[in-house]
Amino acid sequence: MSDPARPKTGSVESFPAPALSTAVSDELARILELLDREFPQAVEIGFTFAGKLQVHIDVRSLEEVTVLDAKLPSMGGGLFSDVRYGGTPGHAFLHRVSALVAR
Repeated sequence: MSDPARPKTGSVESFPAPALSTAVSDELARILELLDREFPQAVEIGFTFAGKLQVHIDVRSLEEVTVLDAKLPSMGGGLFSDVRYGGTPGHAFLHRVSALVAR
C-alpha cells in the first residue's frame, strides 16, 4: 500500500488547448465588407443577434434609405430580407435601415 504522505512521482499532462474558430467572425467580416463596398455613405453598420441575425445600417438622408430599401433584398443572392426602417436610437438626425441576415 502506498504512503499518502509521500509525494507521488510521474508526469501531469495539461489539457489540450481548444481549437480557436473564427468562422462566425470571418462571415460577419465578409458581410460587412459587402455592405461597406455597396454603401460607403453609411455612417455606421452593425449587427445584433437575438435569436436571429440582423444588420443595422445608419444613414443621414431619406434618399439613402430609399436606395438601401431597393438594393438590400437583391444583394448577396437574397442574403437580406424583411427590410425595415426608422430612426436611429440616440441619434435624432440619422435614419436606420434594418434587415434579417440569412446566415
